[in-house]
Amino acid sequence: MQDQDTTIEGPAAADMGRSDTASRAEGSGVGGGEGPVLDAGIAERLKHDDMGLVAAVIQQYDDHRVLMVGYMNDEALRRTLSTGRVTFWSRSRQEYWRKGDTSGHVQYVKAVSLDCDGDALLVEVDQVGAACHTGARSCFDAGGPLPVVVGRRP
Repeated sequence: MQDQDTTIEGPAAADMGRSDTASRAEGSGVGGGEGPVLDAGIAERLKHDDMGLVAAVIQQYDDHRVLMVGYMNDEALRRTLSTGRVTFWSRSRQEYWRKGDTSGHVQYVKAVSLDCDGDALLVEVDQVGAACHTGARSCFDAGGPLPVVVGRRP
C-alpha cells in the first residue's frame, strides 16, 4: 500500500527488524536508544512477521467500512497510540509515514485493538477525505471486486 503523503523519518536498520520482545520493549527506539519505546506489556503480545511488522487494518469508526491495510513496527504503533494519528512503516520506502501530512486526508485514531493471535491490529479512525492514494474513499473501492461464488447458509 503506497501513499503519496510525507514520510516522518526512517529508523536505523537494526531498529526496524527487531524480533526479540524484551529488546523491543527495553531497547532502542528510533535514533539508537533515545526516546520512548513501545510499552513492554503491548510489545510482548505482538507477533511480528519476518520483517518485524504487524498488519494494521484501518476501519472508519462510525460506519465500520474497511478503508485500507498498512503495516506497523513497534515504533509506528507507539506513535499511533501516543499521538492520535496513524503512523505506518512503508515496506517499499523503508521509512515511517503518516497519512494526511501532505494530502490533508488525515486518520484520527478512535480505538486500537489487537487480534487473538497478536499478528494484526484493527485501528478505528475518523478518516478525513480519501484513504486511498488513488483518491478513492477506500483502497478496496479502488481495487474493485473479484468474481466469487457466493456461499449460502443451509
